[in-house]
Amino acid sequence: QVQLVESGGGLVQAGGSLRLSCAASGRTFSSYTMGWFRQAPGKEREFVAGINWSGGRTSYADSVKGRVTISRDNAKNTVYLQMNSLKPEDTAVYYCAVDRVAFATTGLYDYWGQGTQVTVSS
Repeated sequence: QVQLVESGGGLVQAGGSLRLSCAASGRTFSSYTMGWFRQAPGKEREFVAGINWSGGRTSYADSVKGRVTISRDNAKNTVYLQMNSLKPEDTAVYYCAVDRVAFATTGLYDYWGQGTQVTVSS
């Protein structure tokens, strides 16, 4: 059974930084693309960043590009999201997720963590 556990969220002032972590278990983590998503109150969940199985390819939403870095440590079964220059509009629950197919980036995510709250005050 796949389990994803996010951590690292919190309250931060605008301009500050946070590093989110997602610890994965129950699957050969190193074979799968991972993604970070977020959902703000009253809004749909949106893609934030993705990283392929090897860590050699990343992608970012335009809204966070240049401020956010996704990385992974396959030895620790963990994916990270370093967020800098945070803005109030970054306030949301952040989720990590696992792609459906090994050694592929389908954009289809089957497993999700419980989320971690990020709140950015102005």
